[in-house]
Amino acid sequence: MASVLLVEDDPVVRAAITRALTGQGHIVHGVALAIEALREVTATNYDVVVLDLGLPDLDGGDALRMIRGVTNTPVVIATARDDEQEIIRLLNAGADDYLVKPFSSEHLEARLQAVLRRARDTKQLVIGGLEIDVNLRRATVDGRELSLTHKEFELLSYLAARSGEVVPRAEILANLWPSTRDDQTLDVHLSWLRRKLGERAAQPRYLHTVRGVGVRLVAPR
Repeated sequence: MASVLLVEDDPVVRAAITRALTGQGHIVHGVALAIEALREVTATNYDVVVLDLGLPDLDGGDALRMIRGVTNTPVVIATARDDEQEIIRLLNAGADDYLVKPFSSEHLEARLQAVLRRARDTKQLVIGGLEIDVNLRRATVDGRELSLTHKEFELLSYLAARSGEVVPRAEILANLWPSTRDDQTLDVHLSWLRRKLGERAAQPRYLHTVRGVGVRLVAPR
């Protein structure tokens, strides 16, 4: 059983998907507008979001980027748009899966279960003495709980999920701050994170800057 936020403006389609998912044992809350979806994901910890793109108040692609700015909750796009480049763009923008309408309730359920399994696998991130619980939005270092802002936690968990890799600066900005390309935004948040992790840029423990490329999070040696 999962809690599902269904974002679909067509009342007939919304009712049909709600019935199908409820019949599978899920708890479903349906909304018709992007602004309602943003309000919901900010206030409630859903297990997964099913998002239509043709919303009356805001394009679903823009809604996806705004949702990604406030939560790591898995997002499954469910839409009639079947353009391959659009699909690739939205998956790169943070969607976890993409279904093209019409689809069967069995197909939707199978996709949701696959997304939920992947999400469960990444609930706990452990890198050296750093432990991150993505669902509880809680992070500790050497047993000490970190007091992080929303964006600090998003940045830390994003880098931790790619531990050992050099994550390009442009990719971090595109996923966490899609409305800006200002490198200073990232630098400021990295500085705040380093301070809370008990390190400095000149003597990094976890957060290592690769000049001109990106940032790598690794366990201290």
